[in-house]
Amino acid sequence: MNKSRKLGTILSVILLLNSIFFHAAAQNPSSYYVEEPKTFTGGLVGGVNFCQVDGDNYAGYYKIGVNAGAVLYYRLSNTFSLNMELLYTQKGSRSNFRKNSSSNIYTVVNQKINLSYAEIPVILNLYDKHKSHVGAGFSYAQLISGDETIETVPTNTYDQSLYPFRKVDINFIAQGNLHLIKGLYANLRFQYSLLPMRKTVDYEFARSQQFNNTWVLRVMYLF
Repeated sequence: MNKSRKLGTILSVILLLNSIFFHAAAQNPSSYYVEEPKTFTGGLVGGVNFCQVDGDNYAGYYKIGVNAGAVLYYRLSNTFSLNMELLYTQKGSRSNFRKNSSSNIYTVVNQKINLSYAEIPVILNLYDKHKSHVGAGFSYAQLISGDETIETVPTNTYDQSLYPFRKVDINFIAQGNLHLIKGLYANLRFQYSLLPMRKTVDYEFARSQQFNNTWVLRVMYLF
């Protein structure tokens, strides 16, 4: 299943859960509340990233990182809104099996990429009548720190400074937000680097271009 089909499946599940949740609420009218619409709404968001780096010759979201920060919504209409976030987010990858180098001289027994970013997503959202919403947009991420560890048998070293991580990472984002109770949302997000997140790599442990590939699971509370 390709990434777009995976994303479509996840968003469909979010909307289905939303429908089930509010069908149950309809059996108890006292659970409804009336809330005055606001032009601007702020809040906090926190959760985890499930990460991999496409191009490191490993597959699987084995690297887990923090995703936390502040969010601001601007209501365009009853149907649409823009939201912007200021986040601290950790990405990268972690090996899950041994592999041979392209020359078959070395066996890689452990490989890790650790990346920390300050990230600003901007997303356009579409709402249903229960305030759950789906959206898509882009993010700008500034690298705070980045390093890579490779352990091989027999031992081999390389000059990491020759293959630096780019200071800027631009991502496409698609997300779904399930409205749980007043002010509280469950957020599922997929994001992917539009440009390689490091300069060309020509050592024998990875492909020449690498991209951040991340699923995000968070809780959001709007004041």
